[in-house]
Amino acid sequence: MLRSILILVLLVLAPAWAGAEDHLNATLYKRPFCGCCEGHADHLRANGYKVTVIESKNMSLIKKKYGVPQEFEGCHTIIIGGYVVEGHVPASIIGKLLKERPAIRGISLPGMPNGSPGMSGTKRAPFVVYELSEKSGKVFATE
Repeated sequence: MLRSILILVLLVLAPAWAGAEDHLNATLYKRPFCGCCEGHADHLRANGYKVTVIESKNMSLIKKKYGVPQEFEGCHTIIIGGYVVEGHVPASIIGKLLKERPAIRGISLPGMPNGSPGMSGTKRAPFVVYELSEKSGKVFATE
């Protein structure tokens, strides 16, 4: 009887465990030889994400494929947990996205802000991360 209960519990929880690990897998698209993108990949890895880096000479096609409006473009594009994450978004904000699972396409930290994960320089102001959705431009989080 105990064995049957244990098997039932494992069958019920296995999909949740698989899904929990799945959200840690990220694909980062970047231009060849971009060091700051590699720095951001390292930041994500240091925060528990498994990152696969794919180089592309035509990032415009990648951004278009994933619906990133030009005004919200960042240096690289990440696909993670069914979302698009554009630019040097801190891992803590990506974690918030994956935990809350809002009904949006993704999030963006436009441009290449100094001091953001992977970028050199000093952070001068809070990072403002925007939603990518039908109402792109709404603030998702600041850090």
